[in-house]
Amino acid sequence: MAADKSFWRAGHRPTLLAAFLYFDLAFMIWVMLGPLGVQIAKDLGLTHAQKGLMVATPVLSGAVLRLVMGVLVDHLKPKTAGAIGQIVVILSLAVAWLFGIHSYEQTLILGIFLGVAGASFAAALPLASRWYPPEHQGTALGIAGAGNSGTAIAALVAPSLAAAFGWINVFGLALVPLVVVFVLYMAMAKDAPECPAPKSLAEYLKVLRDKDAWWFMFFYSVTFGGFVGLASSLTIYFNTQYGLDAQMAGFFTAACVMAGSMVRPLGGNVADRIGGIKSLSAMYVIAAAFLAMVSSGLPHAWMALVGFVCAMLALGMGNGAVFQLVPQRFRKEIGVMTGLVGMAGGIGGFYLASSLGYAKEMTGSYRLGFLIFAGLAVLALIGLSSVKYRWRTTWGAAHLTTAKI
Repeated sequence: MAADKSFWRAGHRPTLLAAFLYFDLAFMIWVMLGPLGVQIAKDLGLTHAQKGLMVATPVLSGAVLRLVMGVLVDHLKPKTAGAIGQIVVILSLAVAWLFGIHSYEQTLILGIFLGVAGASFAAALPLASRWYPPEHQGTALGIAGAGNSGTAIAALVAPSLAAAFGWINVFGLALVPLVVVFVLYMAMAKDAPECPAPKSLAEYLKVLRDKDAWWFMFFYSVTFGGFVGLASSLTIYFNTQYGLDAQMAGFFTAACVMAGSMVRPLGGNVADRIGGIKSLSAMYVIAAAFLAMVSSGLPHAWMALVGFVCAMLALGMGNGAVFQLVPQRFRKEIGVMTGLVGMAGGIGGFYLASSLGYAKEMTGSYRLGFLIFAGLAVLALIGLSSVKYRWRTTWGAAHLTTAKI
């Protein structure tokens, strides 16, 4: 209890709430093509591979743009960078709603612009992180990062709205909460006093010469990549694999995504208490096991639902654990590292979402896509085990008095 009171006194609560709301709505928009995918694919006559690439394009775009957003955060500060991203997303949805989407190619173009919403990660997390000391990083970033629950809102609401009003009009309806949150964000968010000076391009590239940066990028490409890849794909998966209609498939997907997003703060908090390495290791084992289980094509949709919920719980807690570790190792470079690690997470999500579509088209089954990603989780576990001793005896030693790794 004392630790909880200490956390709430340590930072700036209005900014933490603003970061959460911004992140939440941005993630809702980022994965919107996934929950709408069944209706869009029916109207445009898309193949399995096209459906996979359609839902994966915003994920890839968001991955690349997270690095751009990370640069903007360092040069313009998090609040301004986040405001710019929100304006771009609002304008993009307005254009899609007013002029419509009439072809597969246009869905891909819209997906590129929706990637700006995915880049919110690189602004929202530093906005919150810079207000909190190392011992509260996991909890603070877990709360802000719980905004990925927006993916569950999209899965829960978008298919039903599309059935009632048409999927094009869902883009227009989404503008209402986006504008409200933008106004709240501008009123509540405040940049922390401790904002590092802007870095040159050479300084950004210097971070990539540190092998720990690459490890963190790989670890997050599995945890967050698995989360967002599944969030983008499961509505189509449940529809195709089990014949669920778009609305029921959306409900199943929302349950999975809600599980993964709601435990992100818990993952950060647990990592603060027992150490990020120990927590993350356990999450990789659980995620790999359940992804391998669902790859077999379980006979009933409810069985698959249980398997995906368990996998998402592990991936969500893993997201919190990774970002309990990153600020301890790269506190001065947190802006660019958030962009780099977030980019890697998005690339992992793009791979998973697109590979599921291609696996289905080439083999008639989703199995290969799930098995390969389960294998990546095992590789991440092996990698983490290989570096944990060096971390604990080098940079981790300097933080043992205030935070656990």
